[in-house]
Amino acid sequence: MKKAPTLATSSAALPPEGAQSALGRPGGGFIRTRIKICGLTREQDVDAAVAAGADAIGFVLYDKSPRYVTPVRAAELARRLPPFVTPVLLFVNESATNIAAACTHIQSATLQFHGDETPQECWESSQHGARPFLRAARIPLGEAGRDFDLVKYVSDYSNAQAILLDAEVEGFGGGGKAFNWSLLPANVNAHLVLSGGLNAANVTDGIVQLRPRCKTLAVDISSGVEVDAPGGGTIKGIKDAEKIKQFVAAVRAADQQLISEHHV
Repeated sequence: MKKAPTLATSSAALPPEGAQSALGRPGGGFIRTRIKICGLTREQDVDAAVAAGADAIGFVLYDKSPRYVTPVRAAELARRLPPFVTPVLLFVNESATNIAAACTHIQSATLQFHGDETPQECWESSQHGARPFLRAARIPLGEAGRDFDLVKYVSDYSNAQAILLDAEVEGFGGGGKAFNWSLLPANVNAHLVLSGGLNAANVTDGIVQLRPRCKTLAVDISSGVEVDAPGGGTIKGIKDAEKIKQFVAAVRAADQQLISEHHV
């Protein structure tokens, strides 16, 4: 899998000009990077993600996705989760009625809006803020990412618990593509979730680059922890337990690197 573009090695660990002084929280202190594993369809993959230390598990309720599960199936899988591991339900341009119906199966779920939902639609579908939600921002690939106004996007979706940064690809995510992280603004007043083309080899670089630019940073992975397909690519929806462990270990290594370099 192609690694995302990076900053020069000599400056990769340095906060960009204008970044927040504290890593993860204004005023000081270190908040560890939270981890979401998305697109799960099997019991053994849920168990593997939990065992590796994931903080959240994502279920895709978009029926055009190869990782799609029904609300009933998502509920079956979510019942395996221990306390303090959050189920996340991913929707793409779904009606508020259908979202409410799906949520009756998983009362503790966080919502994730990954389509063209407006701020008002997100607010209404979250039952006017009764349920926390993430809003995906689809960042164009390459130099086109420079023109994406993330600061305005954060302002528009200010009711979101966090903004999830994904690459703009056909099919509303899950394509294993990474956007150019270095083009993001130096200071974003929001909780961010980095997604799109992540794997154990590049997530450390992503965390080091983006952590100083936002309130807190989490990471979200799907295709990067899937089983390799015989002809190339991955088997969508089927996770690899060893890849999950390697990814979580890489995230923890990034946290330790930041603590060491910035003496947090």
